[in-house]
Amino acid sequence: MKSFKQIFKEAENKITGIAAAPGIVISKVYLFTKEKLDINDSEILDIEIAIQNFDEALSKSKKELDKIFAIAKEKMDKTRAAIFEAQLMILDDPILIENIKNRVRKEKRQPEYIVNDEISKYQHLMIVAHEQYMNERANDIEDIKNRIIRNLQKKRWQSRITNDLIVVSDSLTPADTILLSRCNVKGFVTDHGGLTSHAAIVSRSLDIPAVVGTHNATKKIKDGDVIIVDGFHGYVIINPTDEQLEFFKTKVDHLAELQKSLKELKDQPAETKDGKEITLLANVDVTGEIDLVITNGAKGIGLYRTEQILEEHGEFPSESEQIKIYTNLATRIYPSPLTIRAFDIGGDKFKFLSFTEPNPFLGLRGIRLLLENEKLFKTQIRAVLQSSVHKNILFMLPMVTTISEIKKSMSIISACKEELRAEKIPFDRNIKIGIMIEVPSAAVMTFELATYTDFISIGTNDLIQYLMAVDRGNDLVSDLYQEFHPSVIRTLHHIIKESARANKTVSICGEMAADTLAIPLLIGMGLPILSLSPTTIPYAKRIIRSISYQKAKTLADECLACSTEKEITEKLERFFTENSITRTRNII
Repeated sequence: MKSFKQIFKEAENKITGIAAAPGIVISKVYLFTKEKLDINDSEILDIEIAIQNFDEALSKSKKELDKIFAIAKEKMDKTRAAIFEAQLMILDDPILIENIKNRVRKEKRQPEYIVNDEISKYQHLMIVAHEQYMNERANDIEDIKNRIIRNLQKKRWQSRITNDLIVVSDSLTPADTILLSRCNVKGFVTDHGGLTSHAAIVSRSLDIPAVVGTHNATKKIKDGDVIIVDGFHGYVIINPTDEQLEFFKTKVDHLAELQKSLKELKDQPAETKDGKEITLLANVDVTGEIDLVITNGAKGIGLYRTEQILEEHGEFPSESEQIKIYTNLATRIYPSPLTIRAFDIGGDKFKFLSFTEPNPFLGLRGIRLLLENEKLFKTQIRAVLQSSVHKNILFMLPMVTTISEIKKSMSIISACKEELRAEKIPFDRNIKIGIMIEVPSAAVMTFELATYTDFISIGTNDLIQYLMAVDRGNDLVSDLYQEFHPSVIRTLHHIIKESARANKTVSICGEMAADTLAIPLLIGMGLPILSLSPTTIPYAKRIIRSISYQKAKTLADECLACSTEKEITEKLERFFTENSITRTRNII
């Protein structure tokens, strides 16, 4: 049978997008087209009736979202269901509501026009921010706006979908995703949207494969077409050939068999054939993923991305709110460790502060932004410290580039500890503080930086991006984002070696850790800890238990001597073949 690369390379009936929710499905299409609302801009004769109509539409919109919120709480964890609670809060915003009513009275125009115009102002501010996160939140607000207008026009949300279809649409709101899921939807494909869109988050929570950001799916796919959605790689194949169908059906069967066999590995150690044990930790975005961490046999959480709290709340949470979140996580994972990363915002990540930069990737982001906003940083540090009473929390600084950044951060942490001592509030006085190495300058200075910190974590996503000077989200240069480029491999080896020389623990928490092809290489280079997505842990454990550490070490030495990415990839693929290891890349 042909390889995945051959099948996909030869396919002319394919489109690509962003892999938003994992899984592979084959089914017919339901083309979900939303009705375009015509806005009535006429003058009104009776202001009070117009205000009454607006109040009724607002009340109906709240009832609808209450119902959706209730369904969401049944289908997904409370943290992610809170997306809809946040939308309800917008409908209760007294300033927004009063502005709309005042404009209706003053301008004497139809409430639907005022609603559209007023809420569109908020959307425009988000769109011009040129931040993916803010753009996606503008889409959520579009849902609220259209809901009120639809109720003003006495129209209803309608869908003629039947069970077991794949939904293809221009875009999907979180409410669309929840309501459509009741029809046992098999998958989602959209023209627009990103990995952090709420529709993508809902898809992952519901375990429905999704590919978003295809740009042209609705133009190429027709209602009733049969398509294959590969939510692992971000591919969609339209009206597949017999060969393609056979290939992907085999993949689906293999995946089901593998998932069944992996359950047996939960309580087995991640140990190589010759006795080298590797610690497998989990990367966690939201509290709801803790169940996956436990059921998949992780030894703790190696990365908790606290900026995701901002996505859920839509604002910076208070000290008490953060204490509640961190304490809950630390308690549930106890006695295993929980590594909390300080807010990593700016650049391509979430930006809640009111400033813009010409080049945010090289600007105020990560630890730089936190040091410039000390009050925000101190609030989080105090919350983390107060949550550390069980002594299983570690704290990590993002995007560190210089020793002075570590020193300033340690000084602020010390000040927070003194405050808590004075307030007689208990905390772990020996809490470990680590740093993420994500930029070349930090990689070069690993040994020196390690002397000022307790542990090192390698963030390969940004490290590769900066090493290769390539934006991995830019289609024009994305092929240059090469995790197996010799410069990347040698840099990783340097970090691992220098961390060991400084006698400091080192781990990797970027996406490379979840690439099963990379696992023997990373282990062979001496990496003792991998932190990866909870769902990937069983696959990683299976590979680790199938290899010899000594052979992996020989493989790493050979790869470090290579001069091209192609040579390294070929050596890795040959290693899997020669050692008869089932490679997850081939299966999913």
